[in-house]
Amino acid sequence: MIRVLVVDDSAVVRTILKRELDAERDIEVVGVAEDAYDAREQILRLAPDVITLDVEMPRMNGIDFLERLMMYHPLPVVIFSSVTAPNSEAALQALSLGAVEVVAKPAAGTDARVVMQQLVRAIRAAAAANLGHEPDDGADSRPEMPLINPALRARIRQNVIAIGASTGGPAAIERVLTAMPAGSPPILIVQHMPAGFTNAFAQRLDARCEMDVREARDGDRVEPNVALIAPGDRHMTVVRRGEELRIALNDGPPVHHARPSVDVLFHSIAKTLGAEAVGVLLTGMGSDGAAGMRTMRDAGAHTIAQDEKSCVVFSMPEEAIRRGGACDVLPLAHIPAAALNAATSIMLGEVNGG
Repeated sequence: MIRVLVVDDSAVVRTILKRELDAERDIEVVGVAEDAYDAREQILRLAPDVITLDVEMPRMNGIDFLERLMMYHPLPVVIFSSVTAPNSEAALQALSLGAVEVVAKPAAGTDARVVMQQLVRAIRAAAAANLGHEPDDGADSRPEMPLINPALRARIRQNVIAIGASTGGPAAIERVLTAMPAGSPPILIVQHMPAGFTNAFAQRLDARCEMDVREARDGDRVEPNVALIAPGDRHMTVVRRGEELRIALNDGPPVHHARPSVDVLFHSIAKTLGAEAVGVLLTGMGSDGAAGMRTMRDAGAHTIAQDEKSCVVFSMPEEAIRRGGACDVLPLAHIPAAALNAATSIMLGEVNGG
């Protein structure tokens, strides 16, 4: 049984969450708190397994509370917040501080049942999270990044790095992208994240990376030095239009309960690019991306799964490995250089031998 503490200043939200979560066979709401000070007392008294946390609260906001919590009493935290520009940025800050998932509160026109299903899955993922993961394991021996010179840049124009992630993914994606030099091959990213948060995520990364990072739009060119993040609630695929690669977004049904889905992107990459691609599957709960990664490998692409020790949740990479989809299994610290080496064909002989 997953013991949950709900922290929210709205009495209505607290009541609804307790009722809906208690209806799940494997979840029990052991307490509710209206602010950080109330939450602190209940954490010590009730020892919950997972906390759901709003970012807007009186007396102490959720971000300040989370920072203190992770410093003195680390617990898996799911951010449950309304989608506004300030809240989106705060939620991303919470992820960087150690929160493992973010779920958007229902807005006008949103199906509240779907949101509750998302929250339940997020709580289960948080309960499985490894807060003691070692994302920099092996950092002292990480391979050097290849130099992207003009001659090499001409060779990598059509090579694409496709990245998929879920629980724990935002921090892992940031570590990968911030390691990439200017002029790197195109990077396409699916991160399970609600609509309204992915644009803020892209902007946050863009400010930290040498590559240009932005939320993908339908019809965008796939080009070097640009990383495109699938928008929340839209599937992202790649199509050829003449000599160009373009992004195509669609509203197809969720795959593995997710839209965007990693599998949708990876299958598209395998069909459109074959061996001219690299697939990377990072930390995440569930099996999204496992089938697509196997398809990419079968099409000749080089594929990399994050190893268990550096994952927040190993489930997605583990399933890809089990299905034979991963050429390499690497700690997070080694993945940027490995992906870039494969995409630039510097290690072409080794890649074809994988």
